[in-house]
Amino acid sequence: MTIERLGPGRAARARELFALLARVFDERQEALDQAYLEGLLDDQRFWALAAVEDEGIIGGLTAWELPLTARQSHELMIYDLAVDPAHWRQGVGGRLVGALREQAREQAIRVAWVPVDNEDTHALDFYRAIGGTAEPVTIVTFGEPS
Repeated sequence: MTIERLGPGRAARARELFALLARVFDERQEALDQAYLEGLLDDQRFWALAAVEDEGIIGGLTAWELPLTARQSHELMIYDLAVDPAHWRQGVGGRLVGALREQAREQAIRVAWVPVDNEDTHALDFYRAIGGTAEPVTIVTFGEPS
């Protein structure tokens, strides 16, 4: 298995990753037009990592780099992380987060975090198992996704 960061020129691979995320999360996926997708991949603040084996993408994550205002630094917010169920419990998710953290350190980004619904005990257990610490926080949402 290799871990690839997807960026400019990797639209086909990104479509494959986004389809996997939607399938694993059982979400309806809208078709992204080429200009939108290329703009996303051109944005250096957007991180998309794909775990790839011979048969294609078996897992991946997306994250956003957020600039801080208290100091000249950035943090990463992991937005989505999913592994094809056929590859669960094989270390794919942990390797994805490890690769993200390693690549982030190379850019002097020391902190990555992920919002997790309190009811999602599977995700909480996973993130704790790979060294994460749960923080008590409430996320307040305005509006609804269309």
